[in-house]
Amino acid sequence: MLRTNLPHIESQSEHSDLINNNENVMVCCGRMGPMCIPVYEIMEDLQSEYKNVKFADMDFDIPDAKVIRSLPECRTFQGLPFTIYYKNGKVVKATSSIQSLEDVTAILNEHFGK
Repeated sequence: MLRTNLPHIESQSEHSDLINNNENVMVCCGRMGPMCIPVYEIMEDLQSEYKNVKFADMDFDIPDAKVIRSLPECRTFQGLPFTIYYKNGKVVKATSSIQSLEDVTAILNEHFGK
């Protein structure tokens, strides 16, 4: 399990429940590595600001993370983390590798508003 202050997704069914029962969801799928930790920290900081978005993480190395690893939007990704933004259960944006606060907030504002 990842050591973050985010809700953890540990199975495909938890992933499905999260994206199907919440309008706006951001999931960061990665490891506790140098490219992933800054994204988790950004998400932790933004949770209180973006109350209309559910933030969660998922360990890239668990078998059930294939639900994210196998997304068509992730096929060309080569760096961790894979960050997926869902609206009404559908992928609206997917990014890989490190992101800045400005990158994340631009995506959140574009797809989910504030």
